[in-house]
Amino acid sequence: AVNGRWSLLSGGIVMNAWLVTAAAGLGAVGVAHSYLGERYLLMRLFRRDDLPRVFGSAQFTKRTLRFAWHLTTVAWWGAAAAMLAVGAGSPRLAVQALSVTFLVTALVTLGASRGRHLAWPVFLLIGLTAWVGARAV
Repeated sequence: AVNGRWSLLSGGIVMNAWLVTAAAGLGAVGVAHSYLGERYLLMRLFRRDDLPRVFGSAQFTKRTLRFAWHLTTVAWWGAAAAMLAVGAGSPRLAVQALSVTFLVTALVTLGASRGRHLAWPVFLLIGLTAWVGARAV
């Protein structure tokens, strides 16, 4: 490593070692967050009988809490991908990684809420505009 940069693949991509390390950390934290949160927090929370009835059902509340919890992991993985792209010297790819993160967020929100959570069109618009905007980077 010279000045915090690694050369991966002979004559290939040069990566910033600090950003690779941070991205690996985000990947690991995302796995731990989703697994541990599901096992130790969400499952216990969902056993309660006094959850609020959003849109008339506790089931909608449970689905919303679950997808929101796991979307945190998706966001961290998207940030990790963007860091790797920046570390490789590709700001366009970084913006595209963030765009895909928002598009995935829109699709998960749409599917998990069956279209009833109004954040999905906002995330869709953000993802699409970021994708188009990446062409100018």
